Amino acid sequence: MLLSDKYWDYIDTPARAEFLEGSTASGKTTTVAVKFIMNVAESDMKLHVIAGNTTGVIEKNIINADMGLLQIFPNLEYCGNGDKENKLPHIKFKTGSSTKIIYILGYDNASKWKNALGSQFGCVWVDECNTANIDFIREIFGRSEYFVGTLNPDAPTLPIYSEYINHARPIDKYKADVPEEIWKDLNGCEPIKDWVYWFFTFEDNISMTPEKIEQKKMSYPPGTKIYKNKILGLRGKATGLVFSNFCKRHVITKEQAKAFIKREYDNTQTEWFVIYTSGLDTAYSTKSPDTIAMSYMGITNKGKLIILAERVYNNAALDIPIAPSDTVRNYIDFLERNRKEWGGMAKNTFIDNADQATITEFAKYKREHHECLYIFNNAYKKVTIIDRINLQLGWMSFNDEKGKEPSYYVVDTCTNYTGELQVYSWLEDKDCEPEDGNDHMVNSTQYGWIPYRDKVGVENR
Repeated sequence: MLLSDKYWDYIDTPARAEFLEGSTASGKTTTVAVKFIMNVAESDMKLHVIAGNTTGVIEKNIINADMGLLQIFPNLEYCGNGDKENKLPHIKFKTGSSTKIIYILGYDNASKWKNALGSQFGCVWVDECNTANIDFIREIFGRSEYFVGTLNPDAPTLPIYSEYINHARPIDKYKADVPEEIWKDLNGCEPIKDWVYWFFTFEDNISMTPEKIEQKKMSYPPGTKIYKNKILGLRGKATGLVFSNFCKRHVITKEQAKAFIKREYDNTQTEWFVIYTSGLDTAYSTKSPDTIAMSYMGITNKGKLIILAERVYNNAALDIPIAPSDTVRNYIDFLERNRKEWGGMAKNTFIDNADQATITEFAKYKREHHECLYIFNNAYKKVTIIDRINLQLGWMSFNDEKGKEPSYYVVDTCTNYTGELQVYSWLEDKDCEPEDGNDHMVNSTQYGWIPYRDKVGVENR
């Protein structure tokens, strides 16, 4: 059986408790099966447990599946109806002179699992543990020496997240693999030693060829909740894309965007950039990928707004974390590079005013460098989030039958931003409120265009 380096790291990492989350077909179940049986073999305990919604689900997805337990470990004996010694469904695992018992429990039936939980267990594997009865989890976790739970993308407001899952942390090597919105959940709880969190994607499953990955992606409509859950592996707290009308129509090449750079002595040019602007969204956590996002954009004389360039990074992925003073220099370098490339200066820039440390560093830089022509303004936030969204949705709208073109475009090299536009979602439990995540470039660009919003979409009014 072929496994990726990340999965071998998972198998080799000792832990008291582990939680695995991620996209569909990322290989979580198969690899958990390998580590679970290895841990059972090494355990001094005789009794162990595999639990799922029903015993039938466990048989289908774990025991009898392709690359399931019986295929990987043909020496296992499954007694689906129990036997003389153990009436409950179980697996017999002969190791040397001893035989270990792995009970198969369905947590859908409280009376059955309560009868089974009168003992101490060595290894416990709960499939889709985030949907399990919380009393079952509390009971069986305390009776286990090693606990592993695989997750499906359910609502992270369930008590199992705050009591168990969000207390786990990824090992240092894979911190950057955890999506930002999941990091926000994890950071809401104190880490517990030897509780490990793993996030897996298609790319971590060595059996998934590029063709198979593409086929999986095509199975779910982009922009839907199921796409966000199944393909991106994100949790189910948000539903419905904010920028639901964003599509390939809004993405242009760098060459197409450069056609709007003002050409001197060219009387045939009818549209060109008249305003350049830039926004900066900042955060400095070393525990999660809170992102520092820079955007550079141009507005044409006919009201087109084009996101020309981005720079995005986070402290969690850097060997040497950056400070606010580093961001000042990085941002000025970003502005200068784009001034030269796009033929115009974003003299007025707009910075996240929730981050006063960076604002202070910019003011200090201006005092010490009189030659700096950039003006670093606080972001204007009196335009509410919902109003910003409505403005942007209007600019993105188009109607081929009526000859209406979008007024909002993104250069195809801005992959972080286009990625956010494809996942930024509304909260399920709040009216007209977007999630607090997948929005750093969204915020950065909005900071840049808010002061010039009356200049955008003028031709389409």
